[in-house]
Amino acid sequence: MNKDRRKQLDALRLRIENLKSEAESLKDDLESGPLSDEQDAFDNMPESLQDGEKGTKAQEALDSMQEAIDALDEVCNALDEATQALESAAD
Repeated sequence: MNKDRRKQLDALRLRIENLKSEAESLKDDLESGPLSDEQDAFDNMPESLQDGEKGTKAQEALDSMQEAIDALDEVCNALDEATQALESAAD
């Protein structure tokens, strides 16, 4: 592989690393903000409310946020694989 193509691959790898950093930041913000706040609110509800409609909606929201966190983890893993593939291509 020539020098120009290696430079292009390096630039692409850096862009992927920036995407991964943004995905990790989004995940951290979700975990430390809305997810944590909603979990605290649910945990502080009386058991009668937890078992009712309000508690069910809160639990559904928590589950959905956890799904988003899991999806962001998958994105980070896929971006790691893409970075490794580009590094291999440049060797």
